[in-house]
Amino acid sequence: MLVNAEQAFSQTQTAQQELQSIEKAQQGDQDAFYILYQTHVKRVYALCLRLVADPAQAEDVTQEVFVQLWQKIHSFDGQSQFSTWLHRVASNIAISYLRKQKNWIQRVVSSEDAGMEHEQAAQCQELNGLDKLIVRLPERARQVFVLHAVEGYRHEEIAQMMNMAVGSSKSQYHRARGLLQEWYENE
Repeated sequence: MLVNAEQAFSQTQTAQQELQSIEKAQQGDQDAFYILYQTHVKRVYALCLRLVADPAQAEDVTQEVFVQLWQKIHSFDGQSQFSTWLHRVASNIAISYLRKQKNWIQRVVSSEDAGMEHEQAAQCQELNGLDKLIVRLPERARQVFVLHAVEGYRHEEIAQMMNMAVGSSKSQYHRARGLLQEWYENE
């Protein structure tokens, strides 16, 4: 019981420190922003890597997330947890990044047919288990799966973010689950 009280106290202190860092960063304090960066960069990178399935691009997107965060941190109003808000921002930036690629439509069509090659997935050495299988998914199926199953977005939200029908989001999610189950059973 004492351990739980200590953990609760520690979490409360951490939340208060984060709130102070947010407030200072909103006022232009770069050191406070760096603390926020250090706290959240690994999770943001993991999300970006799952969405774009390429370590170098995930680094680029992660960098862009924090550049945008510096510019828009004043718009965080505290109505949700900072981490929730940040991950919505990161998801939107990652999807926008993919759309801006010169051959985005072509990549979507070809990846829908082929999925990520096994050799490309093996290049993502920092991944293990389910993550290695997720990066092999066709791009749109992977994005929908990550947004729904990992990040907890509803299909209506995903459809709006990705400019697709709700039924398409559900279909891509079902496709991703089927492929993951098949690959997992054959591994």
